[in-house]
Amino acid sequence: MNSRTWMCLICGWLYEESEGAPDHGIAPGTPWEEVPMNWTCPECGARKDDFEMVQI
Repeated sequence: MNSRTWMCLICGWLYEESEGAPDHGIAPGTPWEEVPMNWTCPECGARKDDFEMVQI
């Protein structure tokens, strides 16, 4: 499966599934579906609902 990238629509922060967000509790390789619903953007605090998959 290809790694996908998700962008925060509020501030533009990118979540790469292959890299995860280890500094924010998400291990590398974690698919977006497995990121907890209560997780928020590390930059602006936006909800997971405020992210959209993007082509890089």
